[in-house]
Amino acid sequence: MPITKREVEKIAELAHLELTEEEKEQFTVQLAAIIAYVEKLNELDTTDVPPMAHAGRDERADYAQRDDVVGEGLGSELALANAPDPARGYFRVPKVIEEG
Repeated sequence: MPITKREVEKIAELAHLELTEEEKEQFTVQLAAIIAYVEKLNELDTTDVPPMAHAGRDERADYAQRDDVVGEGLGSELALANAPDPARGYFRVPKVIEEG
């Protein structure tokens, strides 16, 4: 299923990215290649491959496990420093659910 330029434009719109025509063409080609590669991987027979919880180089399953440690948070001011439209200490986002 090839990706179209219109789909790239929609993805860019959702991500709030402004792309030039050249970038749209470039990303269309690149995303199509990525999707083709994933589709090729789907052709592999994985019947006898056991599922993995996570990828790792170590045969031990416990290397990624650790105790949760409470750390210092960012704080509202720092967390909102780069927010495009903060309001009263919160992130303001566009409404996405219509009342019906």
